[in-house]
Amino acid sequence: MITIRDKNFVPLIEADAIQARIQELAKQINQEYAGKQPLLVVVLNGAFLFAADLAKHLTIPCEITFLRVSSYKGTESTGQLKEILGLTESITGRDLIVIEDIVDTGKTLHDIYNQLQTHNPTSVAIATLLYKPAALQEPIDLHYVGFEIENKFVLGYGLDYDGLGRNTPDILVLE
Repeated sequence: MITIRDKNFVPLIEADAIQARIQELAKQINQEYAGKQPLLVVVLNGAFLFAADLAKHLTIPCEITFLRVSSYKGTESTGQLKEILGLTESITGRDLIVIEDIVDTGKTLHDIYNQLQTHNPTSVAIATLLYKPAALQEPIDLHYVGFEIENKFVLGYGLDYDGLGRNTPDILVLE
């Protein structure tokens, strides 16, 4: 058990299982994007570890850029997307793979997807490490899903609780 601020967290997904699943996702992306050069659009802050480990296993030529958004305060989603840092390069005519740490309500990703579509990319695929189907409020097409989990608050491996816990190698769940 790990305590962060006033909350206790217990293991949910171990680091070895995370790495094995990332390798499987990378293999699938390598096959589906053979002959293409996608732009990986990493949603900060949470997806940075997932994106880095995924990129290490991609053998296709690809570029990486970052988009920073926020919709959480504490353990609750505010439901409102705040774009903090946007794209600086043109995405028109590009194949995009949006890399997200977790999809729960889907509202943030839905807004990101709609914003990206206004720039006329060739395609937009979504890769998420974690997916909470029971929490989904906005329909979203997820192309690559690491793990489906229950609708409980999680942290570790990039996910945080009030800015802390991102550096935990496992994914932990609120006790």
